[in-house]
Amino acid sequence: MKRNYNFAFFDENSKREIRRASLKAVAIPGYQVPFASREMPIARGWGTGGLQLTLSLIGKKDVLKVIDQGSDESVNAVNIKKLVQGTTGVRITEKTEEATIIQSRHRIPEVKLKNGQILVLQVPIPEPLRYVEPSEYKSKRLHAEKEYSGVWLMLFERIMKYGDMATGPDHPVVVNDRYVMAPSPIPRFDNSKMNYSEALILLGAGREKKIYAVPPYTKVRSLCFEDYPFKPENFEGKKCRLCGAADVYLDEFIDKETGKKYYQCNDTSYCLMRMNSKLTDN
Repeated sequence: MKRNYNFAFFDENSKREIRRASLKAVAIPGYQVPFASREMPIARGWGTGGLQLTLSLIGKKDVLKVIDQGSDESVNAVNIKKLVQGTTGVRITEKTEEATIIQSRHRIPEVKLKNGQILVLQVPIPEPLRYVEPSEYKSKRLHAEKEYSGVWLMLFERIMKYGDMATGPDHPVVVNDRYVMAPSPIPRFDNSKMNYSEALILLGAGREKKIYAVPPYTKVRSLCFEDYPFKPENFEGKKCRLCGAADVYLDEFIDKETGKKYYQCNDTSYCLMRMNSKLTDN
């Protein structure tokens, strides 16, 4: 069947421009590289930055996995997979270990990423200084001068108000001891997975027109005070009721009949893999 579009939707010049921005981002870990964000057949704010990265990098031999908040079957993930597969014909998988490119919203997979894989994270707000400095011009200057007192003050105010940093997803990180970076709205639980990751991590914000990166084997640490250390979400004493996993990020549910809480793996493909492994062993 004859296709009426270019491979991976974009024209070749658009792909090259996005790749050049990606290479610069890899060369300067944590630095936000501006790029000419293209119009997409999905609305801005629904993963256009990550999708543009995926479409510019994907090749005929690649294997793609797309997840949204841990699920392979959410509306966002399914539609992105349809678009990419429809314009490339590449193989789609739900197994993290099989994928060469993993596009994700709000999560890093539980299976450890390996050398040769690329993790593409969708980003709504790439600027970690946005909440303390609304001016783009001034934010760039603060990054250049390594002036991050505003971020420290924001964390300090949370401690004074709540007795702890009390941050949610998108807790700022320091990349390669230089740039403070927004890791995308991943839970604090996933921040440590960026540290010396074997896989290349690319982050794209389509609406804000920024690309930034964490190259493989790069130091990433979560911003914190010495006397108030960084604390990820705590699931001690809890485990998934389906597969029994106790060392992963869990979702909390309440049984409507009994009113009791129970937990399940947020990463659905990881949970399924563990359940299938148990069935095979039995």
